[in-house]
Amino acid sequence: MRQLRLPGGGDLPVLGQGTWGMGERRSDRTTEVEALRRGLDLGVGLIDTAEMYGNGGAEEVVGEAIAGRRDEVFLVSKVFPHNASRRGAVEACERSLRRLNTDRIDLYLLHWRGGTPLAETLEAFEQLRADGRIRYFGVSNFDPDDMRELWEHELGRQSVTDQVLYNLTRRGVEYDLLPWCGEHALPVMAYSPIEQGRLLGDAVLKQVAQRHSATPAQVAIAWVLATEGVCAIPKAATAEHVEQNHAALEIRLSDEDLADLDARFPAPGRAVPLEIL
Repeated sequence: MRQLRLPGGGDLPVLGQGTWGMGERRSDRTTEVEALRRGLDLGVGLIDTAEMYGNGGAEEVVGEAIAGRRDEVFLVSKVFPHNASRRGAVEACERSLRRLNTDRIDLYLLHWRGGTPLAETLEAFEQLRADGRIRYFGVSNFDPDDMRELWEHELGRQSVTDQVLYNLTRRGVEYDLLPWCGEHALPVMAYSPIEQGRLLGDAVLKQVAQRHSATPAQVAIAWVLATEGVCAIPKAATAEHVEQNHAALEIRLSDEDLADLDARFPAPGRAVPLEIL
């Protein structure tokens, strides 16, 4: 699978598996675990989760799915802003590690801005990294002003990603955030690349999909993956859905496809507030 180079070394797969919505119903657990394991079978080793998802339930699902296969996984989790103090972030990470049944998280993110000073959160992240409980750290839902503030801190400049909402209908980050991240060689992780399914009925997207004998979802994911420096983490709660997402890696959108999608979903001509789901 294609990889993105992380600042300072290391690689980030361009396609991952999201878990938002998992771990909320015991009746779905077996299917969710099977889906994540099918992704690992296909080489989709990037798994993204958070302590927020299912109040820790998603992390428990991930922990079960990766049991015995930890070395195949690039594992991402996130800390609540209200847990992001110097002591709170360390304790939250330890709880996540227990739910995930692992001794390390590959990438630990601040889920969004909160009241805790960034310097304090960064110090906690650095302690976790020094102790070997995380390998890298970064942020999520940070707009360009947030990123500039982050970069004022020496530790902040060691962040390796910003995870944000990005898809055909949410292109605001193209105006300023993606260029900023590109200038700083910082990969971007795109969540909700199919807008939680709301994109899939669009006629133009369907037309482009037909050209490739693909589904609209696969084209929407392929469009995100065509953006330099961006990886996508779509959720798939069934093994079949994971297989469909994985097939998006084989789609190469033509200039005509991209022009049609740009006309239907135009990029912004000015700065817009960062959108969050």
